[in-house]
Amino acid sequence: MSARALRSGLWAAMFGLGLVLATTAQAHGPDTAAGSGGYYTFQKVVYQNDGGWPDNKAYFQRFLHHLAAHIAATDGKVEIRVVDFAAGVQLFVMARDDADLAKSIDSLRSQGVRFLICSNTLRAMKLTPADLYGVKEDDLVPSGVAEIARLQGLGFVYIHP
Repeated sequence: MSARALRSGLWAAMFGLGLVLATTAQAHGPDTAAGSGGYYTFQKVVYQNDGGWPDNKAYFQRFLHHLAAHIAATDGKVEIRVVDFAAGVQLFVMARDDADLAKSIDSLRSQGVRFLICSNTLRAMKLTPADLYGVKEDDLVPSGVAEIARLQGLGFVYIHP
């Protein structure tokens, strides 16, 4: 094979590789960034909420904001479960008297977020679902920690912000 033919073949191969890379970049590059609707595929996520000592209110506000931002970033292509146990249950105690927390919880629920409450924690804190903002019997799980493990076994990705 002549040097000229080798160079021509090499240039053709490089051109072909360039086309492949350009096509891949179009499929996965900046044009599919958050906000365009195509960057994220459907996600199943379990968030742990066990409070944020020493300032639960500030923690809960940030936590609820993270949930809303997650939904917005995925254009709603996400199934979110929040497992609330230990001091995390205080979110629902506080929301009974805090309209901003209650509004955030309601907004997230309307977008499909499911808040799950640990029954062990309720017993330890001597609380009932009636003591918590918007919590019903079907929101209760036997154990918060065991529920996180169960959901991970069902394919949910674990996040503890």
